[in-house]
Amino acid sequence: MTTLTAPAGSTGTRTSPPGKRRSVGPTLAPYAFIAPFYLLYVLFMIVPILAAMVLSTTQWAGLGSPTFVGLRNYAGLLTDTSFWTAMGNSGIYVLVSVLVVVPLSLLVAQALNAKGLRGRDLFRVTYFIPMVISPIVISLIFSMMLDTEFGLVNTLLQSVLGFGGVDWLGDPTWAKVSLSFVMLWRWVGYLTIFFLAGLQAVPRELYEAAELDGAGTVRKFTTVTLPAIQPVTAFVVVTSFISAAQIFDEPYLLTRGGPGESTLSIAMFVFRAAFERQQFGYAAAAGIVLFVVVFAVSRLLNRALSIGKAS
Repeated sequence: MTTLTAPAGSTGTRTSPPGKRRSVGPTLAPYAFIAPFYLLYVLFMIVPILAAMVLSTTQWAGLGSPTFVGLRNYAGLLTDTSFWTAMGNSGIYVLVSVLVVVPLSLLVAQALNAKGLRGRDLFRVTYFIPMVISPIVISLIFSMMLDTEFGLVNTLLQSVLGFGGVDWLGDPTWAKVSLSFVMLWRWVGYLTIFFLAGLQAVPRELYEAAELDGAGTVRKFTTVTLPAIQPVTAFVVVTSFISAAQIFDEPYLLTRGGPGESTLSIAMFVFRAAFERQQFGYAAAAGIVLFVVVFAVSRLLNRALSIGKAS
């Protein structure tokens, strides 16, 4: 019987092929690739938030050294009627955005997704145009259209319905209605794009199965369409809420927050406190309150719309 012996000088253990090294520890290459994102995130997100939190505890006019005042700015917000007026107005803008703009965007997307619709691409471009127009141009157009004496809207109302001139931007109630209409005109087309993408991703087999069960148009919409586009709906609702809560362009350019403070938003309140009254610490405190409210409500909306339940 022949026995095999290891060559002299061999230890009897398997060695790695020449040219290949066994890794001793986890490589740092993946961390190097993701490092720029986290670096920019910390630099442009975390650091400004922390700086705003620190600034909110100080009294600073933009020059000199800030004076630490603790929570005095937050206490001042509790008794500031302008702040609560701005919060109430922003709440109205949020309700209009979530309860009017979002459902109307879904209905428009549903109509654009209908079979046999001619000129679909033209409609898509038409609805999206308001989002690419500068807010300054939008304010100029609507300020002329809503002018009390020579505006197109009042002219049509007087010639067709015989109504007297409405002070669209000078009356507190009508000013809110006018801003709500501008939000509707500007945001519906943008949100329609998201809903339309979600509707086109719904499998046709689901609708065919619902039709076999005798489902009509309304039932197919409630039992097939809405559950299928739930992630898109959640994204649109949260996005609309955040945008409306931070609205600044429309009230600032059209009404300057007036008449009085009837259209003052919380973002305009922060702007006035910082750049008109040079109360940067007070403005930072209002901004932190807005951040906390938006963050908390967004989380509640996420839970209510079942985002991330699978995780």
